[in-house]
Amino acid sequence: MGKIVMSEFVSLDGVIQDPDGNEGFRVGGWVGQLKDREELYAVKLGEALDTEALLLGRRSYEFFAARWQPRRGDLADRLNSLPKYVVSSTLQDPDWNNSTVLKSDVVNEVSKLKQEVAGDIVVYASFQLLRTLIEHDLVDELRLMVLPVVLGTGERLFGETSDKKPMRLVDTRTVDDDIAFLTYEPVREA
Repeated sequence: MGKIVMSEFVSLDGVIQDPDGNEGFRVGGWVGQLKDREELYAVKLGEALDTEALLLGRRSYEFFAARWQPRRGDLADRLNSLPKYVVSSTLQDPDWNNSTVLKSDVVNEVSKLKQEVAGDIVVYASFQLLRTLIEHDLVDELRLMVLPVVLGTGERLFGETSDKKPMRLVDTRTVDDDIAFLTYEPVREA
């Protein structure tokens, strides 16, 4: 059975918008470039190597495809080779190799995907998808790379939920001397 893993860069005040500065957000670029952060790059490469599939919203898919498809190297090669599942009602012909569009009910499609894929199904940067998956208790692990910056504005990681969603901290470590890497699992009723 697959495990849905949300993996996000987030500021101290919960912002996830434009971490690398490529979206034109006024305070974007708060992570910097992965190539400039050796340990962070190694963590992201390790995560990709341990991943069986990617699950992305349409906008994140288009951003990642444009960014990673033309690149080469360990991380780019891994991301390009992975099966990719895109939640979208508008995307018709995905051009990034190994991509499948999930068009119907997100909750049912992701539930089926968890049955079909053995291993981690990682979700990057897709905050609207994250909110849907959290709301429907489909997230099995939440990995947050918390960067030491307060942005004061921008799209936040979490939105409103119908009820509280308790989480348990299962791992914590420091990356590149200034990033808190926190791993949580949902606390589910027995």
